[in-house]
Amino acid sequence: MLGSTHGTLTTDSRRARVIACGEQRPGPAVHGRAEPLDGAAAGADVDVSGRPLSAAVPDLARFFRPESVAVIGASDTEGRPNTGITRQLLDWAERVGARVHPVHPSRPSVFGVPCHASVADLPGQVDLAVLLVADPLPVIEELAEAKVRFAVAFASGFAETGAVGAEAQERLADAVRRSGLRLLGPNTNLNAFERFREDLDGPAIALITQSGHQGRPVFALQELGIRLSHWAPTGNEADLETADFISWFAERPEVGAIACYVEGLKDGRAFLLAADRAARRGVPVVAVKVGRTEAGARTAASHTGKLTGADEVVDAAMRQYGVIRVDGLDELQDTAALLARARAPLADGVAVCSISGGTGAHVADLAAGQGLRLPRLTAEKQTELHQWIPGYLDVANPVDTGGHPVGDARGRKIIDAILADPQVGVLVCPVTGPFPPLSDRLVRDLVEAAEETDKLVCVVWGSPVGTEPAYREVLLGSSRVATFRTVGNCLTAVRAWLDHHRFAAGYRSPFDEAPRTPSPSFRKAEALMRPGQQLSEHGAKQLLRAYGIRVPREQLVTSAAAAVRAAGQVGYPVVMKASGARIAHKTELGLVKIGLTSASQVRDAYRELTDIARYEGVPLDGVLVCQMVEQGVEMVVGVTHDGLFGPTVTVGLGGVLVEVLRDAAVRVPPFGEEQARDMLAELRGRALLDGVRGRPPADLDALVEVVLRVQRMALELGGQIAELDINPLLVLPRGQGAVALDALVVCR
Repeated sequence: MLGSTHGTLTTDSRRARVIACGEQRPGPAVHGRAEPLDGAAAGADVDVSGRPLSAAVPDLARFFRPESVAVIGASDTEGRPNTGITRQLLDWAERVGARVHPVHPSRPSVFGVPCHASVADLPGQVDLAVLLVADPLPVIEELAEAKVRFAVAFASGFAETGAVGAEAQERLADAVRRSGLRLLGPNTNLNAFERFREDLDGPAIALITQSGHQGRPVFALQELGIRLSHWAPTGNEADLETADFISWFAERPEVGAIACYVEGLKDGRAFLLAADRAARRGVPVVAVKVGRTEAGARTAASHTGKLTGADEVVDAAMRQYGVIRVDGLDELQDTAALLARARAPLADGVAVCSISGGTGAHVADLAAGQGLRLPRLTAEKQTELHQWIPGYLDVANPVDTGGHPVGDARGRKIIDAILADPQVGVLVCPVTGPFPPLSDRLVRDLVEAAEETDKLVCVVWGSPVGTEPAYREVLLGSSRVATFRTVGNCLTAVRAWLDHHRFAAGYRSPFDEAPRTPSPSFRKAEALMRPGQQLSEHGAKQLLRAYGIRVPREQLVTSAAAAVRAAGQVGYPVVMKASGARIAHKTELGLVKIGLTSASQVRDAYRELTDIARYEGVPLDGVLVCQMVEQGVEMVVGVTHDGLFGPTVTVGLGGVLVEVLRDAAVRVPPFGEEQARDMLAELRGRALLDGVRGRPPADLDALVEVVLRVQRMALELGGQIAELDINPLLVLPRGQGAVALDALVVCR
């Protein structure tokens, strides 16, 4: 019944289940779901391409806390799988105060509860139906007639099994769309109905997983005193998906962080809208996303298409909306727990305090490698610390206590002195192993100090045993100390915590600024598109001109004499290039001539270019005679179409080494100027733009403007552009602009 791989169906965002007419605000509970709307026709909030800019939040209150539950296929026959599930559901329903209605055609009762022969016999309104049947499809229509609000399908054999199963899942999804109910699954499990501890308080973690077993480590955090509020095992996501639960959890006052294990996103746009909702509310989302492998199926003609694989786009989209991506389930545990419970930082400086100089130095190196800032403590602060720490020990940060001072009253004074430093927002104290009574006194002092400060206190308890009272009772008994078992997880979580609050403080939703109407350039550009074809360089540059992107002075000619006249008008030296719709990479074919300084060179170049084209069998629409532009940094800016998110924009180092260096950053439109500048900051070769070896700084403002104009093209022409590649885009010295020297456009 439970599969290990969950299939998801990729859908165009314009076919999303619900396109809302605005943001849902807290109010009276509305159960079930709205019928799908055509955004443009219904006046929904959509961008210039017709994609939704907001999404309705399904009210899942009655899913997690139903008043009545129907169990279809209930059983009490020992040894049958349905019996164990029925028993667990009865126990769960008793805990949440729900009435249970078993449904079975041949049983008068199940576990002493009267049984109904069919769905039609159910009394009154049913909030949730649990389907313990091999084929849930025939039951969906019955549930719709009974106006059941939610259903859960455990059955496997759908998209996780291949093409035939995917077709069966699509039939199920269609039936659900018509029914008006909301479905969890198929291929899901009982995780939503687990026993949650109710004796824990404080902000909680809400958990979303496609594979139930992968959520077990996070669920087990309750044993360490960390509260969990919900668990949504989404399975194959024929209907309800990860995005639905992120959106709903983000509005729950008890939720401090959302932890996700994701195998495949069903709808990229829905995921971004959900992540945006969480970002607007400052609710951190931490995710393990499986699939960091390069997409090997790309056969893109452009450089841009070869720069980023599908996982790189997912990674960029998550960063764009503040989703914190981690690799392991242990990182998911620790990072989500810290983000759920820790207050906002008062400073971003990290201080390391240890009983061993070697330990402190090692942790400090690892922290610096994570990009954390370890401020050097002032001379005055060091003098203060040396009141309690021997003068021969280094206390500049990391602070080496030498061990013995933390075993008596000096330890608390050291901790308080470090936390009092205004540069320090985080204190990390690694305890590599239990060394009682010294370590016992140390953790008590740390817990007491944490209770009296608004700064973050992190302890790494390095014992492999983990049964020591100092750990189990003192550290885990504190709601203020963040306790970790490994230094790596501690520093990863601290970095994520600082990044989240920095991101949240300056977050501006790109959906608020997305264009709603086409620009004046759109009509002009639309006329240049050739469906299913590649544009010539001349045609591609006309498209760029339509959007205000600068190209060199150039003329398209069809004779040697015209080439000479054009060269005189453009101005020597010139570049000559063959122009044709079937030419992807001219340089490899010898179809580019540069640095031509005379009429005779131009005539010879024209004849040579046309001869090569004729020999290669490449039809031309002419030869371009172009202004020769030098003295700049070669970049690439482009658009590709991602199967999940739609049009994406890429910027990177360009020229002939673009595919060798693979130094690029990607974003999913819409995004603003700040994100465009962040893209440049991500490049390893960013120093080239700032000026190296005496070269002047490049015109970053002009480069950002080109990225934003290309983004506008992606938004307005995304449905018509398969690939767009400006390479090289020559970014001139500061104040002189940027020029697109070559361009390739493939139409869809």
